[in-house]
Amino acid sequence: MKVFSKEQIYEGDKLTAERQNITSTELMERAGTQIFNWMHMRMQGAQVPIHVFCGIGNNGGDGLVISRHLVTHGYNVKTYVVNCSDKRSKDFLVNYDRIKNVTKKWPTLLSCTEDFPEIHHDDIIVDAVFGIGLNRPVDSWVKALFMHFRSTKAFTLSIDVPSGLSTDKVPTDPDAVVWAGYTLSFASPKLVFFLPETAKYTVQWEVLDIDLDQEFLYTTETEVDLIGKHEVLPMYIPREKFSHKGQFGHALIIGGSYGKIGAVTLASKAALSAGAGLISAYIPKCGYGVLQTSFPEAMVITDENEELITNIDFKKVEPTVIGFGVGVGTNPKTVSTLEAFLKTNKIPLVIDADGINILSKKKALLQLLPEATVLTPHPKELERLIGKWKDDFDKLKKVKAFSIKHSTIVVIKGANTITVFQDKLYVNTTGNPGLATAGSGDVLTGIITGLISQGYNPLVAAVFGVYLHGKSADIAVEDFGYQSLIASHVINYLGEAFIDLFKQPEQPPQEQEEDKKEDKK
Repeated sequence: MKVFSKEQIYEGDKLTAERQNITSTELMERAGTQIFNWMHMRMQGAQVPIHVFCGIGNNGGDGLVISRHLVTHGYNVKTYVVNCSDKRSKDFLVNYDRIKNVTKKWPTLLSCTEDFPEIHHDDIIVDAVFGIGLNRPVDSWVKALFMHFRSTKAFTLSIDVPSGLSTDKVPTDPDAVVWAGYTLSFASPKLVFFLPETAKYTVQWEVLDIDLDQEFLYTTETEVDLIGKHEVLPMYIPREKFSHKGQFGHALIIGGSYGKIGAVTLASKAALSAGAGLISAYIPKCGYGVLQTSFPEAMVITDENEELITNIDFKKVEPTVIGFGVGVGTNPKTVSTLEAFLKTNKIPLVIDADGINILSKKKALLQLLPEATVLTPHPKELERLIGKWKDDFDKLKKVKAFSIKHSTIVVIKGANTITVFQDKLYVNTTGNPGLATAGSGDVLTGIITGLISQGYNPLVAAVFGVYLHGKSADIAVEDFGYQSLIASHVINYLGEAFIDLFKQPEQPPQEQEEDKKEDKK
């Protein structure tokens, strides 16, 4: 799914009006009606008090459309206009007149005081105060109104974006933003729904189709793509009947140190479970017995050193891809070994954990990375790599600049892991808090390495691998819960994540009966 910028959404609205020969007022009617339909389908006329708060711009106009339909369908609705300016939009004024024609209870004009309406926690608040065009600080009175919303604990439904939340920057004052239980967004979700500092402003979101121009939707390139099942399914490479292991590459995992051989074991298992034809692990001597016993499918090569990686020499092995860094440590001998290796290596790389920490300490080594090397840092490792950031948008800016400069793919791990290549962002939608556990990052490294091994290009492998990693955890958590999910479970359920790609959604019983009747015909 494309995630459009606010500038692109404005352009889409304009093109839609021109190409469909409709006015902006008619497009507003369409948007407001869609939101009413969404509410009506769920409420079915229930007489829960609904409080619709409208600004005086186009978002407020949407709110007035919603209120008018709620009124004409017999709902218990009260409409308020946040009336702190004389700059009303044309479409707001049109809909202000329209709602006055269907009810004797005209919208209440809220003046710039703190005389707020009474709202109970069982009521519903519809937030249509500000939209994506807000470009100024919220007035103190409006901030107090938003705080009033929160204090009531009423369910809050925001229109397009929670009021006070910009689409391209982090709020400086959390109290000056509506905290929505649900946001109904037009055309596409907003990037702010997925960032650590701004996702808290809406618990859930949904995109409503308001029939924007199809050519615009399909041809407009966006900086951000949202990645779900629909997006990754075309990435899947099917296997032929007479395939053999030699066709799916040889993945090599280099890592481990005394006490951290488990990281290599997890990454190696994940690489093979992701589809690599062969897997080898290059580890210190101390891990030989551990790996040979715990993971018999792997071939094991040992360093000369008992406890560290000190001399990368994998002899007759010809790997397709190398995953480096899990559990490897940052001993000076290991640092020197990596530097010597990078000076001659031409094999695609996936680098994680201490591999990233070494690159952070010796940034000159970044110039030696093969093009499209995949880096998979957790937040602290990312900070060491690119430096501190002011907020999430500054972080993304810095990562994009880093990716462009070094031609790398950076996987920013988090609740919505974001894969960055050049100036493009791929926001993942799978995964859950159960992944906040030791070793889950090692598993992700292995999955991406295994996908590259069998022929996926590195960017696709990163995006697809992140999706599979999260989906496997989503399936596993049904059996183990968040607290008891461990990294090994993610590997064990990886096969089900692949199978899920081809599962069709379950049909409601009525549709199943209709399909059976069609089959009999």
